Amino acid sequence: MSETRIKGWSRTEMAARAAADIPEGWAVNLGIGLPTLIANYVPAEREVMFHSENGVLGVGPAPDAGAEDIWLINAGKQPITLRPGASIVGQADSFGIIRGGHLDLCVLGGYEVAANGDLANWSTGKPGEAPAVGGAMDLGAGAKRVWVLMEHTTRDGRPKLVERCAYPLTALGSVTRIYTDLAVIDVTEVGFRLVECAPGVALDQIQARTGTPLVCE
Repeated sequence: MSETRIKGWSRTEMAARAAADIPEGWAVNLGIGLPTLIANYVPAEREVMFHSENGVLGVGPAPDAGAEDIWLINAGKQPITLRPGASIVGQADSFGIIRGGHLDLCVLGGYEVAANGDLANWSTGKPGEAPAVGGAMDLGAGAKRVWVLMEHTTRDGRPKLVERCAYPLTALGSVTRIYTDLAVIDVTEVGFRLVECAPGVALDQIQARTGTPLVCE
């Protein structure tokens, strides 16, 4: 483990990198926080339908400053725009979409991801923290695929990709791919497999900041 920060992708570059991998025609939930940036990097001409669990189908990019509509927000209460053909549905219908297996992909933030795909993203277990798992457990279990978008390490340099999660779990074995500021990594039957290094970042730097061995092919 190293506490030395290295320059990889910025948060917006991470979101753009993940957006580039979303196939045409997918219905995709964007979790609260960093994943919501992904909607800004899918061109309007592409057919990708973004879902927000508070009941929006067809979320567009963030509005320009001063152009916000107070009635249009995502699940994180951030202002949004709507793509042509977007729909507003009740929360019961929204969760029917999630639990019914109609989402091709969900992109969530994370505190930790384990080598077997377990996800911890709702609590660090600190005393006094209010429970706030929200819809993340439904998304982790209901979406056909789960990607995680997060920093590779904590602020004090501890790995967030680990052999086993130490924090309370959100979903078991659900994560298939991880995008961090340092790399793109798949979750496989034999552990974390390195797909791509961020520009200027070396394999040994990524391994030093990962809590379990990486598989490289």
